[in-house]
Amino acid sequence: MKPFMDQDFLLKSDTAKALYHDYAERMPIVDYHCHINPMEIYEDKRYETITEVWLGGDHYKWRAMRSCGVPEKYITGDASPAEKFQKWAETLPSLIGNPLYHWTHLELQRYFGITEPLNGDNAMEIYEKCNAILAQPDMSTRGIIRKSNVKVICTTDDPADDLKAHELLAADPDTPAAVLPAFRPDKAMRADKADFPQYVARLEGVVGYPIEKMEDMRRALRDRIEYFAQHRCRVSDHALDYCFCVPADEARLDDILARAKAGRGITWEEQLAYHTALLLTVGQEYTRRDWVMQLHFGCIRDNSSAMFGKLGPDTGFDAVNDASSAVGLARLLDALEQAGALGKTILYSLNPSDNAVIGTIMGAFQTNSAIPGKIQHGSAWWFNDHKPGMEAQMTSLMTLGAMGSFNGMLTDSRSFLSYTRHEYFRRILCNLFGQMVEDGEYPADMAQLGQMVENISYRNAVRYFRFDEVIGA
Repeated sequence: MKPFMDQDFLLKSDTAKALYHDYAERMPIVDYHCHINPMEIYEDKRYETITEVWLGGDHYKWRAMRSCGVPEKYITGDASPAEKFQKWAETLPSLIGNPLYHWTHLELQRYFGITEPLNGDNAMEIYEKCNAILAQPDMSTRGIIRKSNVKVICTTDDPADDLKAHELLAADPDTPAAVLPAFRPDKAMRADKADFPQYVARLEGVVGYPIEKMEDMRRALRDRIEYFAQHRCRVSDHALDYCFCVPADEARLDDILARAKAGRGITWEEQLAYHTALLLTVGQEYTRRDWVMQLHFGCIRDNSSAMFGKLGPDTGFDAVNDASSAVGLARLLDALEQAGALGKTILYSLNPSDNAVIGTIMGAFQTNSAIPGKIQHGSAWWFNDHKPGMEAQMTSLMTLGAMGSFNGMLTDSRSFLSYTRHEYFRRILCNLFGQMVEDGEYPADMAQLGQMVENISYRNAVRYFRFDEVIGA
């Protein structure tokens, strides 16, 4: 019997152990997609309790607690931090096989030196120990980033944001990592949403001119892309329910925008046409600037109307979308390519059934690129960033693409302690490679394998996103 989560956790062969400990373990972290608040980095925020770090906005944990019958009072309600932590600790033993179990204990080990399993019986003892450690000088947000060996962080930012935190961080010589904005224009592209008129008004206030026609919206997004570029941005992110490509002429697009802005409502087909047109516009800008476009698709959001009304979005009520993405994805990439708008692109699906779809379609668009892996199969995302999900995504990429060009892991998290997810990923990666060597499916060339592991863990992303321009690596 192996010890619980020891130094060789998830590493089942001598080759896997060597790959992890000699290569992967020492590599810095590039977190090219997350949801942390950049102002908290600038202000060097400190946390009074582990509850604030773990349960303040982690809808992964909230879902698990609800599944174990924990009342909402102890999840998002007015219970005390100690009470909420106690309920999380009582939930944890039921989560065998859930990545939350592993992530929780990796964080306890790496940041707090706690190796015993957390449960309801020892919850308060561990709670007090964690809180005492959080009070230490090196456990502020900047201290955590330094401890984690993070070199680059890309946050998630709306086109209308002023990026003040990014300006302050860029001017601060003590900033612990390069903190860059990522352009996330979803609100500008969802003309079907009830708050679209208010958002357009906000965007008009930022750009300083009215947005009446489609070309005005294009101009506004181009202007904001330029503003983001001045703040060192080099990556965008787009959330799609599923993949689509619905062409429309300019007169129809102008009409769609006018009705949506007036709050008169548009059809779903009209929304897809409007969205398609703007994806082509921003894709051209990204390509011209050598930015990376990330496309996240395959999610049904806010399924519980009752809880959405109480808590709003991103509170644990989303699910996998089983709508077919194959035809829509192929047509969208083709339209982008024809418009000169298909530059470096990362594809993530929340539905693991799309692994082969992504792997085969992206292979049809890997042309005319100075960098390997122009179109990427993004790492296992959200409901898939667990051991079998990561193994499935990487196995599909190995069998259908070129694993050596893979950009590796990201946290997609709101927590500063989530950097251990990179460790979790790297251990799974090394175990996969190690097993192939043990089975005689790849030569035991440790120099070659080690370099590949280091590239996937760090160097590929630095090269792909041009992060060497900001960190000098």
